[in-house]
Amino acid sequence: MSRRHDEQTIALAALFQAAALVDQIATRGMVAQNNFESSIYSLFVTNPGSTEEIYGGASELPYNLSLGLRNLQDLVDRSKAEQNRNVTNYALSMIHLERKLSSDPKMLRHLGGRIDQVREQARFFDEDYNGDPMDSPSVLAHPNVVANLASLYQETLSTFKFRIQVGGDPRLLQNSENAAKIRALLLAGIRAAMLWRQVGGRRWHLLFFRSRIRPSLKKLNAHH
Repeated sequence: MSRRHDEQTIALAALFQAAALVDQIATRGMVAQNNFESSIYSLFVTNPGSTEEIYGGASELPYNLSLGLRNLQDLVDRSKAEQNRNVTNYALSMIHLERKLSSDPKMLRHLGGRIDQVREQARFFDEDYNGDPMDSPSVLAHPNVVANLASLYQETLSTFKFRIQVGGDPRLLQNSENAAKIRALLLAGIRAAMLWRQVGGRRWHLLFFRSRIRPSLKKLNAHH
């Protein structure tokens, strides 16, 4: 079972990372670039050979998902769970939205097609870069790519009755670049929630998840 638990832990770390990045942008206006790029990059990995590959490969996971792993560790330790209430709420909301998305095959197809288009367009945004955008997470985190992902979120997931309410500093939330980053990250979090379900995660597992993921967390952090 432990391989399954490792995969579920990676998916949860990715989900909590997206949620924590949303919270940081909304309250501080800035985030660690490596975590932001890894979360955005994951949206474009549509045919991975392994769960690790979605987040840059096994050796890079502790770095690329460092924020998510730290948030999960805090929850497992319970000590800092209180300060992460926003993050936990965002994560649970993303799990809820992913369920709605998964029961709407038409929207899923639309999302898949548009993400392929956005990936293709990415190569035109950075004039100094003429390779495959998948080889360069920074190209995929270009403000124009992020803006495209944000409008994709608006035309799909924003149309559900259930909306994720992001709280924070109104001045930061009114900044259009921050708003675009938040929407793109919500999309990345929903991608992680989908992955979590694909590798066997269930909502009721969250009730027992401390004991389930503690060994996997230890293993993933040990690569550091």
